[in-house]
Amino acid sequence: MGTWSHESFGNDTACDWAYELEGITDLSVIESTIDRVLESEDEYLEAPDAEEAIAAIEVIAKLLGNGTQSDSYTERADAWVKENNLRPSAELIQKAKNALSKILSENSELAELWEESEEWKSEISKLLAAISK
Repeated sequence: MGTWSHESFGNDTACDWAYELEGITDLSVIESTIDRVLESEDEYLEAPDAEEAIAAIEVIAKLLGNGTQSDSYTERADAWVKENNLRPSAELIQKAKNALSKILSENSELAELWEESEEWKSEISKLLAAISK
């Protein structure tokens, strides 16, 4: 697995996850990705699940017109957003907020891996703000 950036699509896992959007015209893949994080409850949250959820939440931010990353790594997600002008429900947005909170918790491998990176924490805060507008 490669990670080159603290951004939402700054790793192989997130970029690979974007392929799951192909052929989908609703928010089911996004919601199931976020649900996987939330269903882990008090269990240790593995980094790949967190990275996929962050990518899914970035797509939600993009659907709301507030994406935090736009570059060659987000092209697939950007194209999907443009083709599927969907509006996330308040319930899905709340799930996304809860997932970000869990990703930042001490039971999160990703938070542990980025523990000393203020840039990563700042990026997660930007993403939270983007879905809270």
